[in-house]
Amino acid sequence: MKHVVIVGGGFAGLNAAKLLGSKNDLKVTLIDRQNFHLFQPLLYQVAMAGLSPADIAAPIRSLLSKHKNVSVLRGTATGLDPDQKVLTTSIGDFNFDYLILACGAKPSYFNHPEWEDFAPSLKTVSQATEIRRRLLQAFEQAERTNDKTLQSQLLSFVVIGGGPTGVELAGAIGEMTRHTLAKDFRNIDATLSRIFLIEAGPRILSTFSPKHAQRASRDLEKLGVQIWTNSMVSQIDENGVTIGTEKISSSTVVWAAGVKSEELVSTKELERDRAKRIVVDEELAVNDYPNIFVVGDQSKFGDPASPGLPGTAPVAMQQGRYVAQTILKDLKGEPRTPFKFVDRGQMATIGRTSAIVEIGKLSFTGILAWITWLVVHIYFLVGFKNRLFVVYKWGWSFLTFKKGARLIVDRNWKNEPDPGS
Repeated sequence: MKHVVIVGGGFAGLNAAKLLGSKNDLKVTLIDRQNFHLFQPLLYQVAMAGLSPADIAAPIRSLLSKHKNVSVLRGTATGLDPDQKVLTTSIGDFNFDYLILACGAKPSYFNHPEWEDFAPSLKTVSQATEIRRRLLQAFEQAERTNDKTLQSQLLSFVVIGGGPTGVELAGAIGEMTRHTLAKDFRNIDATLSRIFLIEAGPRILSTFSPKHAQRASRDLEKLGVQIWTNSMVSQIDENGVTIGTEKISSSTVVWAAGVKSEELVSTKELERDRAKRIVVDEELAVNDYPNIFVVGDQSKFGDPASPGLPGTAPVAMQQGRYVAQTILKDLKGEPRTPFKFVDRGQMATIGRTSAIVEIGKLSFTGILAWITWLVVHIYFLVGFKNRLFVVYKWGWSFLTFKKGARLIVDRNWKNEPDPGS
């Protein structure tokens, strides 16, 4: 019986496991450092107290429980011997016939790892709850001081990175300060909070059309967000952010500027790009090793001169399904076909009734785009209960401007595995 090992229970790994799980003559082992599948596109809602972590996560075991040939183990992959077909992990070694690496990505601070202490990224539940803690704690500290300079620093929020994640975070902070928290404090005026969105490039949302990026900028400005483009961060510390000769005093900084692939030590050097992504061929396989596939954020697919495919859920889901189908073709003795990504468009939300959607030549903005964004995200949520809770909470938030998950919780927020995993 052939053995397929999958590393990572994200969109790519989970979709591959579900498809391979329908074949009883195949043994499948899925290994992940966490025991749950996380719907990352809504992670910013956890950071902004709109949703709880359980609303956007589901246990991997329960998602794959009906597939009797799939085993789920909690552990961390540490090494690979492609010639001997052995994967080394924190819970032992695994021999494989096929290996699917879908480990995802982690924050890239562009050779400044020390910035992470002052500007957490948004890739994990722990990071999301830490951002939520810092934001809410800033208001609590501002409420109990009469020092205007300190209040100004505490009520200044900086988001670094003008992509979809940065835009959604900045818009959510603006919405929270203008509406959710406006009536909750007595010593401060939450509506006077300052939100800065910092982008090194010439405009935000560089993958969207200039017209829609401009529309997003106007919507953000209505929420009180100040957009700084062509602004390269040179320093981040406990007092804020430095851009050239200018200093923004802030106690809450969030990093949404860049990511790099999770790295895996290999006995055979694997070709990588500048973002540490493993270069794959047209079949998503590693050069010289057709039985080792790399998918999702961990892979670099396409022309070497191109930026590659975006690190989005649709890309990961399509690649996960493709690799599973390719393995099944191999087992049947059928020829492989090249992977082709079907682009179903992109979208980003700016506030409770504002979003932008681009699907091929079709594009639209405003409340219709926001409803489309809402429906698509609810549809791709794993589990009926999750969808039900999210619809209820979003409906309540829409009608009342209330956020139900405003809890200040101390956690280990860095992107690190548990010591025992």
